[in-house]
Amino acid sequence: MDLQQMRYVVAVAETASFTRAAERCHVVQSALSHQVARLEKELGARLFERTSRRVRVTAAGEAFLPAARQALEAAERARAEVAAATGEIRGRLTVGSIPTVTAVDLPAVLRDYRLRYPRVRISLRTASSERLVEQVRDGALDAAFLGVQPGFRPQGVHDRELAHGRHVAVVAPDHPLAGEDEVGLPRLAEEVFVDFADGTVARAQSDEAFAAAGLRREVAFEAGVELMARLVRHGLGIALLPAPFAAELPGLRSVPVRDGPVRVERLVWSRFTPSPAAAAFLALLDVRPPPPAV
Repeated sequence: MDLQQMRYVVAVAETASFTRAAERCHVVQSALSHQVARLEKELGARLFERTSRRVRVTAAGEAFLPAARQALEAAERARAEVAAATGEIRGRLTVGSIPTVTAVDLPAVLRDYRLRYPRVRISLRTASSERLVEQVRDGALDAAFLGVQPGFRPQGVHDRELAHGRHVAVVAPDHPLAGEDEVGLPRLAEEVFVDFADGTVARAQSDEAFAAAGLRREVAFEAGVELMARLVRHGLGIALLPAPFAAELPGLRSVPVRDGPVRVERLVWSRFTPSPAAAAFLALLDVRPPPPAV
């Protein structure tokens, strides 16, 4: 068993196709299929069920994949550490972010990082804040940008506050509130809302503000931020969003809210020693990681 065989197996599992896996690994399909078959023979178990229409990972394949991924990551980390010892930063950087991050200009940060460290492969994933914390804690992400309520502190990771500010009411241009200088929560409670999914920390920021004021509101539409903006634009409801992000939404109006929800943006990263690529990213953000947990 060698790393190349493991890489082929992981590629087949992630693409659900021998053809696409071969394209990803830059080899001809026959060579990849042959190496996977050799590994299966060595292991004495089939890793994939193959039909003319689909490729499915078997139970044996599911058992094999975590160790294979760990071996590949360890090999890549070893190469990156050696390169760093000679003054070169290389390897992989995987960053997570909520869609509404405003504390940093993330595209600009990633551009600057790529210019400084062109040998690092960068990837970006978006998800909810709670999911991002899990992925950083599990090692799937090197760092992530969250948007949470003030009392939220992520567990099992290092974190740092980047910014905080109040939400604004986001309404269609012809909405009765569009021309107001400011609005209170009691008036907003009369409206129909578009918001994030119930149970998420993105939703909790607004829910907690209304609960603290002893008010109830109707959330008729749950959506991601892009669909949320379209629903508001068509007059189906109003939304509460961070002021800097709301200002970038075309065709909508922002109204300041008295005692409105507060959103804190936090950066989180692993408690373990960061890879050279991750350490360079944190340094670019002016973050010096504390000593690793013991």
